[in-house]
Amino acid sequence: MEKYINLSKILKIIVPALALLIMTSSCAVIDQPQAAEEAQPDRAEEAEVVEYIRINASEAKELIDTREVIIVDVRTQAEFEEIRIDDSILIPDYEIAELAPEMLPDKDDLILIYCRSGRRSEIAARILIDMGYTNVYDFGGIIDWPYETISGD
Repeated sequence: MEKYINLSKILKIIVPALALLIMTSSCAVIDQPQAAEEAQPDRAEEAEVVEYIRINASEAKELIDTREVIIVDVRTQAEFEEIRIDDSILIPDYEIAELAPEMLPDKDDLILIYCRSGRRSEIAARILIDMGYTNVYDFGGIIDWPYETISGD
């Protein structure tokens, strides 16, 4: 019995096995990116990112006069009764996340938001955007609204 293993016999077995292993693994690497591309969703199918938009009073007035809009006042009931923009609906900023699904069921409607000075309307607009509303514009505060207003309940 031989105590030593013939090196040439080992190489004749190992070299073809290594070559086969290298060829098959390189094919898998080439196919991998293609499979990864197929698994990726089409960019057009991804949800569009909606950003917060602040407009001024004259831009809001133009939209009110020319488009179908929902005007949302996010102040308190008392502030709303004191002075408001005609046809606006009241959804206080602290209840916007809770009441919006019921009061604003179509997330694609054109929604204009205001408050007294613009601070609460920005917060409310951002909440609606985070909830999936796609057409939200903050036009600041009623203190900067130079157009007609109404009062009472």
